[in-house]
Amino acid sequence: MLNEIGKSAKVASRILAAASTVSKNTALKYIAEDIVKYADKILSANKLDIENAVANGMSKAMTDRLTLTKERIGAIAEGVLKICDLPDPIGEVVGAAKRPNGLQIAKRRVPLGVIAVIYESRPNVTVDTAVLCIKSSNACILRGGKEAFNSNVAIADIMRAAVSRAGLPEGTVELIRDTSRDTATELMHLNEYVDVLIPRGGAGLINTVVQNATVPVIQTGVGNCHIFVDKGCDIDMAVKILINAKTSRPSVCNAAETLLVHKDIGDEFYDRASRALAEHNVEVRACPVSISKFSGAVPATETDWETEYNDYILAVKVVDGIDEAIEHIEKYGTGHSECIVTENYTNANYFQDRVDAAAVYVNASTRFTDGFEFGFGAEIGISTQKMHARGPMGLAELTTVKYVITGNGQIR
Repeated sequence: MLNEIGKSAKVASRILAAASTVSKNTALKYIAEDIVKYADKILSANKLDIENAVANGMSKAMTDRLTLTKERIGAIAEGVLKICDLPDPIGEVVGAAKRPNGLQIAKRRVPLGVIAVIYESRPNVTVDTAVLCIKSSNACILRGGKEAFNSNVAIADIMRAAVSRAGLPEGTVELIRDTSRDTATELMHLNEYVDVLIPRGGAGLINTVVQNATVPVIQTGVGNCHIFVDKGCDIDMAVKILINAKTSRPSVCNAAETLLVHKDIGDEFYDRASRALAEHNVEVRACPVSISKFSGAVPATETDWETEYNDYILAVKVVDGIDEAIEHIEKYGTGHSECIVTENYTNANYFQDRVDAAAVYVNASTRFTDGFEFGFGAEIGISTQKMHARGPMGLAELTTVKYVITGNGQIR
């Protein structure tokens, strides 16, 4: 089955490589229109997924991640239209030189080809991935999780029809409708057709793909993100950033999982942070120094420092200063997003220079690590690796380059 999907996507990728910006944008506009037009169909499918999730004991935070509403569908469609407005990266010359022998050498952006994505329970990823691939002239093979199966099928069918209506091949967007482990494993080895595989989900999924795939992989974001609250910071700012980073959407990879606190911070911060976290029903797992500072806190274990909770749970540790905070992040962080809240200019620069992560913040929530917030329109994932792409992957990160050389008879 996957061979046929792979062949279809490969054929489509060759057509997309030469597609005009106008035809690609037309496909995106049709997708945006039809997602809204057939919102009821999508919501009906999503309702089945939510019912199954609740029956299977999915957490409240993860169920929220799965849930679609008319408002969320409208926001997804708006995001598609924003990608229409972005410059087409294909054909952009990113370097040029003329050699002494007269050869003119240009470095030009071209599509990757066929991008496969294995992801879990977020149906919006189905749309984000497809439209970013279309705009960057790539075909995509989507393999979502069983939790969002009905939603993904409804959305993919709508997109495939819209793409066809715009004159592009249906193979531009392929959805694998078998969510078994076997199809995931087969996709990891589909070297003949897949140019890049991107896993999006929890640590188990990402590690499985990285360790077992024979196709090239871009490793994306397990997000064990930290907030370090420095002494002498703006307490009001620190509490607001903490609450936003932890509770605005705890199931996503840019949510904070650990709070590091300078030992000289003072009780005002603890009093306000404890009340705010309790108001949002956040369970605190605290070190011996901080456990008495938070109402209802339980002792943290070594496992807590390395866990991406994706839930209303926060680990808290008191540190001697910025160096210990950075050491903790180096040991337990996943290279995703890290934040310092400070009024000390030297410490702010020191933290940004020394913390090794895709996004390093001073006085801002880690929740901004997102393609839309970075001005990319959307993202296909947050890369935590260091080759080719790092951080939110927008259109440019879905391209590679080729050199085009023009001469007038030169030989070597």
